[in-house]
Amino acid sequence: MALARWNQTRVTEFMLLSFSHGQPFLFVLFLAIYLATLLGNSAMLALVSLDPHLHSPMYFFLGQLSCLDMCYSSVTVPKILANALRPQATISYCGCLAQMFFLMACAGAECAFLAVMAYDRYTAICQPLHYTHAMSWGVCVVAATGCWLWGMLDSAVHTLLASRLSFCRAARLQHIFCDVPPLLKAACSNTRPSEVALHAASIFVGLSPFLLIIVSYLRILVTILRMPMATSRHKAFSTCSAHLLVITLYFVTANLNYNRPSSGYSPEANTLVSALYCIVTPMLNPLIYSLRNREVRGALRKAVRGWGAPGSSSSNV
Repeated sequence: MALARWNQTRVTEFMLLSFSHGQPFLFVLFLAIYLATLLGNSAMLALVSLDPHLHSPMYFFLGQLSCLDMCYSSVTVPKILANALRPQATISYCGCLAQMFFLMACAGAECAFLAVMAYDRYTAICQPLHYTHAMSWGVCVVAATGCWLWGMLDSAVHTLLASRLSFCRAARLQHIFCDVPPLLKAACSNTRPSEVALHAASIFVGLSPFLLIIVSYLRILVTILRMPMATSRHKAFSTCSAHLLVITLYFVTANLNYNRPSSGYSPEANTLVSALYCIVTPMLNPLIYSLRNREVRGALRKAVRGWGAPGSSSSNV
């Protein structure tokens, strides 16, 4: 009995079965995506920091989102790149828990940031006279700090529960990185507490912000439709369209990743869903904002052309 227990708990590394052998093509593909993610989000962060016309609460949170997306990719992609060229993909036990902690922290923080950004748009469009007070810089800093701490607290719970699981000595994860679902599938001990925590997080960390976003945008839609001028409606819609695209992309892929059917996906589909959620989405976010947001496009054109003359003042809406 004691020997069997020893064989379950003495796990020093996991084998990642989604990589069956060295794959140079995947290395090149993930490297290109990673570099594009770092370049796009760094450029967005630089624009928000350096352009005075983007010094508003909406772009402050957009800069936080860009920083978060770079962290997202940096948690998973470097290890994927290393494993893509190895005969057998592995990750150490401690490295797996660390990767899972930062991954879940980013996931929880992004849900919170998207909800705060929706509230920012609601206040700017539906309550413009109260916008300066409701979204003061002090409020923004507190909200941003709360989003990061919210993600870390949620992640700490999942990581603590995962550290108490027992694994067979030849532990195998049918995945390309460490995440809660594949860890639970590979565990040899009772996973019920972790499953309950994952379902609870889906409600409080995922569903609650999503419902707040839905309510905010329903109120925004009603307000926009009541605007008398078509130009005002178009301007209001343009400030929200990029955020709505990012919200849709993130929550759809997150739901596919964490609320999968009980039968699960095929290994190929599982890898694709996880790649979309954690790797491709952070690359697309700055592209969506740069294409759909007029102020960001203007700041980007000025940066590329080296123009130093200030443009027209941007509105809160």
